[in-house]
Amino acid sequence: MNVNTRFNGIDPRVMLSTLWIFVSACYIYSDVLTTGLVAADAMPPGSVEMTQELALAGAMLMTIPFAMIVLSRVLKFRANRWANIIAGAILAVVQISTLFIGTPELHYIFFSAIEIATDLFIVWYAWTWTNPVGSPNVKNLTS
Repeated sequence: MNVNTRFNGIDPRVMLSTLWIFVSACYIYSDVLTTGLVAADAMPPGSVEMTQELALAGAMLMTIPFAMIVLSRVLKFRANRWANIIAGAILAVVQISTLFIGTPELHYIFFSAIEIATDLFIVWYAWTWTNPVGSPNVKNLTS
């Protein structure tokens, strides 16, 4: 089955960009809930202390899915495909690793499962995306 004809003929760039919007919203909402718990002093003992460096690292990580919303629509085929594979893999690994820091809250585990599944789907989707010959929507493989 060709990725270019799957999902009701949706252009892979549109599909990938839409998936990045979805997973970004999940990341944001999960972080908002977690921030609310921290503000209410409801985080369990031994949780990670929020420092400026940790906040900066989080901001840098969150820039990846936001950037991918745009990059998925504007990059040429080869760069687009690899950017999605690399970004999805990095974010999946990071999200999996966060589950082993302290004791994650139930909402965090729930959102993490959705985020990891979406990141891995993005990797798979981009990995199996082929460049159809003569397609006006997708640039050449050598581009």
